Amino acid sequence: MALRKALKRTAIIGGVAVGAVAAAFGFSQLIEYRKKQARLAHVAAEVELKVPFVDELPSRQAQLLALQTTEEFDVLVVGGGATGAGCALDAVTRNLKTALVERNDFSSGTSSRSTKLIHGGVRYLQKAIMQLDYEQYMMVKEALHERANLLDVAPHLAAPLPIMLPVYTWWQLPYYWAGIKMYDLVAGIQCLKSSYVLSKSKALELFPMLKKDKLVGAIVYYDGQHNDARMNLAITISAARYGTAVANYTEVVELLKTRDPQTGKEKVRGARCRDVITGHEFDVKAKCVINATGPFTDTLREMDNQETVKICQPSAGVHIVIPGYYSPDNMGLLDPATSDGRVIFFLPWEKMTIAGTTDSPTDVTAHPIPGEDDINFILREVRNYLSPDVEVRRGDVLAAWSGIRPLVTDPNSKDTQSICRNHIVNVSDSGLITIAGGKWTTYRSMAEETLDAAIKAHSLSSESCKTVGLLLEGAKAWTPTLYIRLVQDYGLEKEVAQHLASTYGGKAFDVAKMAQVTGQRWPIVGKRLVSEFPYIEAEVLYAIKEYACTAIDVIARRTRLGFLNVQAADEALPRIVQIMGKELDWSQERRTAELEAAKKFLYQEMGYRSRSEQLTRTTENNLDYHEVVRYKKRFHKFDKESKGFITTVDVQRVLESISVHIDENALHEILNEVDLNKNGQVEIDEFLQLMSAVKKGQVSSSRLAILMKTAEETLDMRGPVTVDRSGGGV
Repeated sequence: MALRKALKRTAIIGGVAVGAVAAAFGFSQLIEYRKKQARLAHVAAEVELKVPFVDELPSRQAQLLALQTTEEFDVLVVGGGATGAGCALDAVTRNLKTALVERNDFSSGTSSRSTKLIHGGVRYLQKAIMQLDYEQYMMVKEALHERANLLDVAPHLAAPLPIMLPVYTWWQLPYYWAGIKMYDLVAGIQCLKSSYVLSKSKALELFPMLKKDKLVGAIVYYDGQHNDARMNLAITISAARYGTAVANYTEVVELLKTRDPQTGKEKVRGARCRDVITGHEFDVKAKCVINATGPFTDTLREMDNQETVKICQPSAGVHIVIPGYYSPDNMGLLDPATSDGRVIFFLPWEKMTIAGTTDSPTDVTAHPIPGEDDINFILREVRNYLSPDVEVRRGDVLAAWSGIRPLVTDPNSKDTQSICRNHIVNVSDSGLITIAGGKWTTYRSMAEETLDAAIKAHSLSSESCKTVGLLLEGAKAWTPTLYIRLVQDYGLEKEVAQHLASTYGGKAFDVAKMAQVTGQRWPIVGKRLVSEFPYIEAEVLYAIKEYACTAIDVIARRTRLGFLNVQAADEALPRIVQIMGKELDWSQERRTAELEAAKKFLYQEMGYRSRSEQLTRTTENNLDYHEVVRYKKRFHKFDKESKGFITTVDVQRVLESISVHIDENALHEILNEVDLNKNGQVEIDEFLQLMSAVKKGQVSSSRLAILMKTAEETLDMRGPVTVDRSGGGV
């Protein structure tokens, strides 16, 4: 207890005192001191904590059985996002009997669709200083404390990231420098690395894609970055290992209430739940129910009281993913003042580049769709900061998604229309605890505050919070060089081993043990799902152990393939469904349904529709006469019979003539990308439309366009080649 109090006092050091400490000891010593404090926090957090499921996690079926047969839980958490998972972990480590239900998959909502930053909020600090707003200052300070804790408890999933703020007018340089230095100062001993100023030449050396004109210099500061969905899953699985009964695809259809004999008032005492997969309904009784449903906060509140005032004001934020060559491997970019006053981040993530976000009012939905206007807005802002030599093309958008940020008003405030800048914890008359608002970085402190309120409101007997310094799933055995052991012990590719280590931490060995032999000299094990990404087939099997129930769970949250490249995810789907179908004994009907549902998810929610519509919307052909002639000539090299269209047979015949072999299924996929009317063939007009879209930059990396160009060049080098149908085939 004394240690925890000491740590708490340390965490709130700030301002001038921190400056004095920094001056006395130096920055590197402060970093070492913070690491030592973190190690002490780990000891304090884990002492006397029992872990019932160290080796094997209970299956989903076992978890559902626990939900149905447990006489009464102390706490039932509704919502499996970051906040809900955090509440469950906080509760179970306080020795409370805990349950967690989520109507979709864990992290299927906003928690997997963030900017991937763990940050205090530079812009919030600016507002706090400019408006002398102490509440906003404390919000930043709390977030910076939580940033440090999250980097410590999940080092395999989170790491510091330098972010560059380019400056284009001289007077802004000292202004921004003072603000960023204040950010360091507020972080105190939990500052990740000290910010610094760069000259124009040095800034361009570190970020060569940056626009040179009028650039006077840059400032680099540090925040954290993480794999959000995997972090959410790590929190959930950690809660399960400590004994929480967790179940995804389990929907609350009704709140259970009993009348308090002393007051005569109805009190929430659990929930009627439905297994979304089987349709089976059952009751889960609990002394306390916590509403942590994010954008769906008001839905559960209305279950409790139909006349309750709505507090959620949802806002949509769109992000896009573009190829990794748009940004350096380890340097982000911040645009502090976009054309409409918003902030845009431009960050390296999973060897790609992520850009966003927008901020616009929206309706609450479980399936938000990224809009074309938002995608183009982000691209325009990116163009403003990149060199004219870098052509920012619409066709380079590999994936796009929209996340709904659950902004809330405080129901206890006199001004119920005013948006709460932080989070709110509310206890209804019937005892329903609602936690709403906030942000990813502060999920742990939000959970602690929520459990404190729940314990007080329901007179629960519990211990104090233990989640500061509590290592999450995979963190305990992780080291920066763990991937080397994976390469040496199992014969995995280096890139695959690094991916497994940074995704699963110490649990990467469990995934490696499930990897199949490739039959090649190297790598020995680890068959990739798609060639250009390090995800392997063994991860699909391991995902099932992590409660993945659908193909969408695998491409979106167990792996991040759907968020990185929708086309690659689409190609991987048949194999993923095949593996899951065999392991889970799916019928052919179920396999077909899974494939269709996952394709719809990619098409609607991950930007595949917007990507496809770049062809269908290109009604105006911008090719000049000579280009049309050239492309028609290329097309007729494949359409020997002048049918006006080509099929896979035509393409395969030409490829065979130049000794190139492509799998028939892959060829079907390549043509299908361009086959707008989905009739199994590509007409001359569709091909010209494709080339027009390529010229405009609306489509890039079209496999058919590249394939036909390469084949044409090879044929021209060889001279006239007779291509006859073998044996007079059809």
